[in-house]
Amino acid sequence: MNIFVAGLSFKVNDADLANLFEEYGSITSAKVITDRQSGRSKGYGFVEIADDEAAEKAIAELNGAEYDGRTLSVSEAKPREERPSRPRNSFGGNRGGGGGGYRNRY
Repeated sequence: MNIFVAGLSFKVNDADLANLFEEYGSITSAKVITDRQSGRSKGYGFVEIADDEAAEKAIAELNGAEYDGRTLSVSEAKPREERPSRPRNSFGGNRGGGGGGYRNRY
C-alpha cells in the first residue's frame, strides 16, 4: 500500500521517513518530495509498505501524531490524476492585448 505523508519538517529526508514507518512493517520505498529547482523538501512524501494490514495500522497510529515538531497527516495515497497539457510557450492561449504606442506624436 502506498501512503501519503504531509506535514513533514523540511529537515526530514528519505531515511528519516523510512525509519518512522519501519516499526509497522517492511518498507518497500520512502521518498520525501523535493522542489526541482532548489532541492528543498516540499514537506510531504510517500511511503510504500508491502503488507496492507501493517500499512493501515501505520496510518491509524501516525495520522495526527507529532514528529520533529510538526503534526503529521497520514492517509492512503490516491492515484495521480492526469492533468490536461498546457501550451509551453509564451505565445499560447488567448491573452488579447498587444501592440500600440507608436502613433504619430506631432
